[in-house]
Amino acid sequence: MKATPAVRPLDDLLVIDLSRALAGPYCTMMLADLGARIIKVETPERGDDTRGWGPPFYDGESAYFLSINRNKQSLTLNLKDPRGRDLILRLLRGADILVENFRPGTMDRLGLGYAALHAMLPRLVYCSISRRTSAWIPRRSPFTRDRPSSGSRRWRSRA
Repeated sequence: MKATPAVRPLDDLLVIDLSRALAGPYCTMMLADLGARIIKVETPERGDDTRGWGPPFYDGESAYFLSINRNKQSLTLNLKDPRGRDLILRLLRGADILVENFRPGTMDRLGLGYAALHAMLPRLVYCSISRRTSAWIPRRSPFTRDRPSSGSRRWRSRA
Protein backbone atom coordinates (compact mmCIF):
# COMPACT_ATOMS: atom_id res chain seq x y z
CA MET A 1 0.00 0.00 0.00
CA LYS A 2 1.41 3.37 -1.01
CA ALA A 3 1.39 6.09 1.64
CA THR A 4 -0.31 9.36 0.79
CA PRO A 5 1.73 12.41 1.76
CA ALA A 6 0.13 14.39 4.56
CA VAL A 7 -1.40 17.69 3.62
CA ARG A 8 -0.38 20.45 5.99
CA PRO A 9 -2.60 23.48 6.60
CA LEU A 10 -0.22 26.06 5.10
CA ASP A 11 1.12 24.03 2.15
CA ASP A 12 0.07 26.65 -0.42
CA LEU A 13 1.61 29.70 1.28
CA LEU A 14 4.84 31.46 0.33
CA VAL A 15 6.46 33.55 3.08
CA ILE A 16 9.36 35.95 2.55
CA ASP A 17 11.32 36.15 5.80
CA LEU A 18 13.41 39.29 6.30
CA SER A 19 13.67 38.73 10.05
CA ARG A 20 16.65 37.81 12.19
CA ALA A 21 17.53 36.73 15.73
CA LEU A 22 14.51 35.70 17.80
CA ALA A 23 10.83 36.57 17.30
CA GLY A 24 10.70 36.72 13.49
CA PRO A 25 12.61 33.51 12.82
CA TYR A 26 10.56 31.72 15.49
CA CYS A 27 7.35 32.92 13.83
CA THR A 28 8.45 31.71 10.39
CA MET A 29 9.72 28.42 11.86
CA MET A 30 6.18 27.70 13.07
CA LEU A 31 4.75 28.64 9.67
CA ALA A 32 7.27 26.30 8.00
CA ASP A 33 6.37 23.50 10.40
CA LEU A 34 2.75 23.93 9.26
CA GLY A 35 3.76 23.62 5.61
CA ALA A 36 4.45 27.16 4.38
CA ARG A 37 7.36 27.61 2.01
CA ILE A 38 9.76 30.07 3.66
CA ILE A 39 12.42 32.01 1.79
CA LYS A 40 14.75 33.55 4.35
CA VAL A 41 16.69 36.59 3.13
CA GLU A 42 20.06 37.22 4.77
CA THR A 43 22.62 40.00 4.37
CA PRO A 44 25.55 39.20 2.07
CA GLU A 45 28.12 40.52 4.55
CA ARG A 46 27.50 38.15 7.46
CA GLY A 47 24.21 36.34 6.99
CA ASP A 48 21.85 35.98 9.91
CA ASP A 49 23.16 37.23 13.27
CA THR A 50 22.46 33.84 14.87
CA ARG A 51 24.84 31.91 12.62
CA GLY A 52 27.54 32.58 15.23
CA TRP A 53 25.44 31.99 18.37
CA GLY A 54 26.71 29.19 20.54
CA PRO A 55 27.74 26.90 21.93
CA PRO A 56 26.38 24.43 21.16
CA PHE A 57 27.55 24.03 17.62
CA TYR A 58 26.74 21.15 15.27
CA ASP A 59 29.42 20.45 12.67
CA GLY A 60 30.67 24.02 13.13
CA GLU A 61 27.24 25.64 12.77
CA SER A 62 25.13 27.25 15.47
CA ALA A 63 22.61 24.75 16.81
CA TYR A 64 20.23 27.64 17.50
CA PHE A 65 20.48 28.88 13.90
CA LEU A 66 19.91 25.37 12.53
CA SER A 67 16.90 24.72 14.75
CA ILE A 68 15.13 28.07 14.31
CA ASN A 69 15.68 28.06 10.54
CA ARG A 70 14.71 24.46 9.81
CA ASN A 71 12.52 23.83 6.79
CA LYS A 72 13.49 27.16 5.20
CA GLN A 73 15.23 28.08 1.98
CA SER A 74 17.61 31.01 2.11
CA LEU A 75 19.36 33.50 -0.10
CA THR A 76 21.44 36.60 0.41
CA LEU A 77 20.38 40.01 -0.83
CA ASN A 78 21.59 43.53 -0.21
CA LEU A 79 18.31 45.39 0.23
CA LYS A 80 20.16 48.73 0.04
CA ASP A 81 21.28 47.95 -3.51
CA PRO A 82 18.72 48.66 -6.27
CA ARG A 83 19.29 45.18 -7.73
CA GLY A 84 18.56 43.58 -4.36
CA ARG A 85 15.47 45.72 -3.91
CA ASP A 86 14.22 44.77 -7.39
CA LEU A 87 14.74 41.09 -6.67
CA ILE A 88 12.90 41.24 -3.34
CA LEU A 89 9.99 42.98 -5.08
CA ARG A 90 9.90 40.19 -7.69
CA LEU A 91 9.81 37.61 -4.88
CA LEU A 92 7.09 39.52 -3.04
CA ARG A 93 4.86 39.57 -6.14
CA GLY A 94 4.46 35.81 -5.76
CA ALA A 95 4.37 35.78 -1.96
CA ASP A 96 1.48 35.63 0.46
CA ILE A 97 3.23 36.92 3.60
CA LEU A 98 6.20 39.13 4.45
CA VAL A 99 7.74 38.89 7.93
CA GLU A 100 10.27 41.50 9.08
CA ASN A 101 11.61 42.67 12.43
CA PHE A 102 13.78 45.65 11.59
CA ARG A 103 13.77 48.76 13.75
CA PRO A 104 10.78 50.98 12.97
CA GLY A 105 11.44 53.09 9.88
CA THR A 106 14.04 50.78 8.32
CA MET A 107 11.66 49.21 5.81
CA ASP A 108 10.32 52.66 4.86
CA ARG A 109 13.87 53.89 4.19
CA LEU A 110 14.42 50.84 1.96
CA GLY A 111 11.24 51.62 0.02
CA LEU A 112 9.67 48.43 1.41
CA GLY A 113 7.43 49.86 4.13
CA TYR A 114 3.81 48.84 4.61
CA ALA A 115 2.32 51.77 2.68
CA ALA A 116 4.59 51.29 -0.34
CA LEU A 117 4.09 47.53 -0.51
CA HIS A 118 0.35 47.72 0.13
CA ALA A 119 -0.01 50.13 -2.81
CA MET A 120 1.81 47.65 -5.09
CA LEU A 121 0.67 44.35 -3.54
CA PRO A 122 -2.63 44.83 -1.70
CA ARG A 123 -3.12 41.13 -0.95
CA LEU A 124 0.29 40.74 0.74
CA VAL A 125 0.07 40.11 4.49
CA TYR A 126 2.73 42.37 6.06
CA CYS A 127 3.89 41.14 9.47
CA SER A 128 6.15 43.58 11.30
CA ILE A 129 7.51 42.37 14.64
CA SER A 130 9.01 45.30 16.49
CA ARG A 131 10.25 45.77 20.03
CA ARG A 132 9.57 49.48 19.88
CA THR A 133 6.41 51.41 19.07
CA SER A 134 4.98 54.91 19.63
CA ALA A 135 7.11 57.17 21.87
CA TRP A 136 9.69 54.40 22.35
CA ILE A 137 10.63 54.23 18.65
CA PRO A 138 13.70 56.53 18.82
CA ARG A 139 15.28 54.59 21.67
CA ARG A 140 17.71 51.77 21.02
CA SER A 141 16.45 48.49 22.35
CA PRO A 142 18.92 46.38 24.34
CA PHE A 143 17.41 43.59 26.44
CA THR A 144 18.55 45.24 29.68
CA ARG A 145 16.28 48.21 29.04
CA ASP A 146 13.36 46.22 27.60
CA ARG A 147 12.97 43.82 30.49
CA PRO A 148 12.32 46.42 33.20
CA SER A 149 9.98 48.44 30.97
CA SER A 150 7.95 45.35 30.05
CA GLY A 151 7.66 43.95 33.56
CA SER A 152 9.33 40.70 32.49
CA ARG A 153 11.90 40.91 35.30
CA ARG A 154 9.10 40.62 37.82
CA TRP A 155 7.46 37.52 36.38
CA ARG A 156 10.82 35.92 35.58
CA SER A 157 11.89 36.16 39.23
CA ARG A 158 8.87 34.12 40.30
CA ALA A 159 9.81 31.05 38.29
